[in-house]
Amino acid sequence: MVPDVNDLAGAIQLALAPVFLLTGIAALLSVMTGRLARIIDRGRAFAEGRVSLASQGHVSIALERKTLEPRRHLTSVAITATTIAALLVCVVIAGLFVEVMLETPLKWLISALFAAAMLALGAGGGTDFLPARGSPRYAHHARR
Repeated sequence: MVPDVNDLAGAIQLALAPVFLLTGIAALLSVMTGRLARIIDRGRAFAEGRVSLASQGHVSIALERKTLEPRRHLTSVAITATTIAALLVCVVIAGLFVEVMLETPLKWLISALFAAAMLALGAGGGTDFLPARGSPRYAHHARR
């Protein structure tokens, strides 16, 4: 059977909110990749010897060099989790249209995919803001 035009219009309306969510996720990914680029650039500056003791202030170079790899790793994990969230949101949008076009009840599957997308987004956002072990920010939070 051919789906009703009103059903298709309803699916488009339902898919609009996840599309806006996808736009927000894209902006978050942009911020995360910018952060990763700064971490990599800082590591290259250390490797090329462009960092002098005078530019460091109270933070030692050895401590900062030691924290770059954990920061890079956490940022990469955050980017991966957020990308998974974006892909799951895309599957949710496709699922909304498949449900209407095939006239098949997929509400539980779509709901589960959306919940998984929110969990992945939360994991990505939470991981991105975790301080790396050994960093000055971590030392402030650690117990003595």
